[in-house]
Amino acid sequence: MARLAIFIDAGYSNALARDTFKLRIDYDEFRMQIHRVIAENTVEPLDLLRTYYYACLPYQSSPPTPEESGRMSRESSFFAALRNLSSFTVREGRLVFRGHDANGQPIFQQKGVDLLLGLDFALLSAKHQITHAAVVSGDSDLIPAFDAAQQEGINTWHIHGPERSYARELWQKADNRFEMTPEFMATVARKQP
Repeated sequence: MARLAIFIDAGYSNALARDTFKLRIDYDEFRMQIHRVIAENTVEPLDLLRTYYYACLPYQSSPPTPEESGRMSRESSFFAALRNLSSFTVREGRLVFRGHDANGQPIFQQKGVDLLLGLDFALLSAKHQITHAAVVSGDSDLIPAFDAAQQEGINTWHIHGPERSYARELWQKADNRFEMTPEFMATVARKQP
């Protein structure tokens, strides 16, 4: 039986959804649609083993401002809702404050997210827990994980946004590619309450 794991770089998918497609993603539907796309291109039946979501909770100063506390509360609730989905794992890196830019805007950097994603991808591949992997990211730092998975015979998919939203080297490394078009994204848009 073929088994798929989906690895989602939340910083990438959320930025695309917000800035390019002007929507918020329903991640339960998102993973089901990715599974459907890959299953349609796979000869044997394809089970979805697990979906991994990599993100950071918002930065909080010490003591946090009311705005920071509110943002933290909303994101913590969102992560909890994702964790309640069947076979869905949230893996957290951390957000580090790196100073201010020339316009006085704060600069934050994610730490650990790419490493966690790459490790999970490579370990599941090496242990032959999966036969197929879908990676939603634009970061070329993941190329070594693609190499490791492909050496184990894993069929790799790069799920990406429009051209220039991802590293070309990552796109070239994948066995298969799927572009998240406006039509696809409309099927995974979160319904507004």
